[in-house]
Amino acid sequence: MTQRRTFLAAAAALGLAPRLAFAQQRFASIYMFVPAGPGGGWDGLGRAIEQAARAASLVGTFQFENVGGAGGTVGLPRFLAQRRGRADALMVSGSVMVGATLTNKTPVTLQNTVPIARMTAEAGVIIVPANSPIQTITQFADALKANPRGVSVAGGSAGGTDHIILGLMLQKLGRQAREASFVAFPGGGPAQAAILGGQVTAGISGWSEFSEQIKAGRVRALATTGERRIDPAVPTLKESGIDVVAINWRGVFGAPGINPAQRQALVDLMTAVHATDAWKRILEDRGWEDAFLTGAPFDQFLDRDRADMEAVLKDLGLA
Repeated sequence: MTQRRTFLAAAAALGLAPRLAFAQQRFASIYMFVPAGPGGGWDGLGRAIEQAARAASLVGTFQFENVGGAGGTVGLPRFLAQRRGRADALMVSGSVMVGATLTNKTPVTLQNTVPIARMTAEAGVIIVPANSPIQTITQFADALKANPRGVSVAGGSAGGTDHIILGLMLQKLGRQAREASFVAFPGGGPAQAAILGGQVTAGISGWSEFSEQIKAGRVRALATTGERRIDPAVPTLKESGIDVVAINWRGVFGAPGINPAQRQALVDLMTAVHATDAWKRILEDRGWEDAFLTGAPFDQFLDRDRADMEAVLKDLGLA
């Protein structure tokens, strides 16, 4: 430690400190495009990347733009058109957009972007307002089974992970996915407002989007959608007798038209972010699984995920 302080003091005396700090910086600025409203999972990931990158002096400044709607399919064409060839641009996306582009049969998809890194995976959670008469996942399942159209459920875009979870639950309960009363919202913020305001019966989203509301007692968590419990007090769907496991992955993508070296620079940035202590703390605090993946393995994962998602959506009658 003494040697390090001596070195830093000598560097400062020689006027090297600013250059040392600059050498650590990968980008002077990053444009972060979030194809969803503020307050949701994609926005949360973008802000978390900013937090970790700035704490480690990897990026000087971030500029955010949020354009929500239809599982990211409203914002995606804007990103593709306006940021083409921009080596300092990233878009947050994930499994929700894969489902939304298939459901909506959009002319552009994630295949039109440049994959950079898969960052996180997260189980979903089924919640109800704190004053709801529904106390358990069994009661919720019974209500769904008896009258699916009478149980309105808020979530993200049509065809996204939240919608798929509800459709799979209905299937396991002997009903059809088409019977779901799913209310799509462009972001986690509006969905939370609808749930807290009693405009819907329940909600489905990623654990991190509702964790603060759960802790504060404003909503009641009925069950989560992963293989294991996130909170010891909240069971999984599988252990509750509903054999559904669904995980929502999120990552970042580059603009079309960038060259391999520019892509690698963005991959290197996200690799450096992933290695920071700040990022490790964020994962723990938010209940996110570390799902880091880059390069050819990420490309191959995307191909498999799209094929698997298409098969599920067709089976559910959603695509």
